[in-house]
Amino acid sequence: MDIVKEVKKARRGNKSSFEKLIVAHHLLLYRVAKTVLSNDEDCADAIQEAIIKAYQKIDTLREPGYFKSWLCRIVLNECYQLVRQKKNVINMEEWVEPHIQEKGYEEVEVEQMLSKLPEAQSQLLKLFHIEGITILELAQIYEVPENTIKTRLRRAREKMRELWDSKEEGSLWKNGKSK
Repeated sequence: MDIVKEVKKARRGNKSSFEKLIVAHHLLLYRVAKTVLSNDEDCADAIQEAIIKAYQKIDTLREPGYFKSWLCRIVLNECYQLVRQKKNVINMEEWVEPHIQEKGYEEVEVEQMLSKLPEAQSQLLKLFHIEGITILELAQIYEVPENTIKTRLRRAREKMRELWDSKEEGSLWKNGKSK
């Protein structure tokens, strides 16, 4: 499927072309939403709102080649809005009975390490390393130069390395005693 052609058709009002574009990017939309939101239902809400806004505003997209980045930006903005709305709400089901997921120890450790980073750094590392979004696409999503993304990634990796090193030092033995 030629994305640029489909975007041009969708801009002219072709609903099936817009639908094809959404279907082609649905997994990416979920992954981007999941970097900000932990709950699948919240992800679905944010994606749904983003699709509606994208459909309504597709004529404002200047360059059809940037559809993917444009759509990701809309999803991120919807996720942030949902986070702001739910900031002070506590779900009683989650509070009483914590949600436990079966995952490998390494994946859990990585998630714990990422949770200790500032939100912006954690999200950037997830998008780049886990979701595979390129530096160019991240620059378009965050609306900053590519070198800024590279610098932010480097700083986030350095912070992650510091956290990892401090974790490793905490488990070492010194003078016959564990720290």
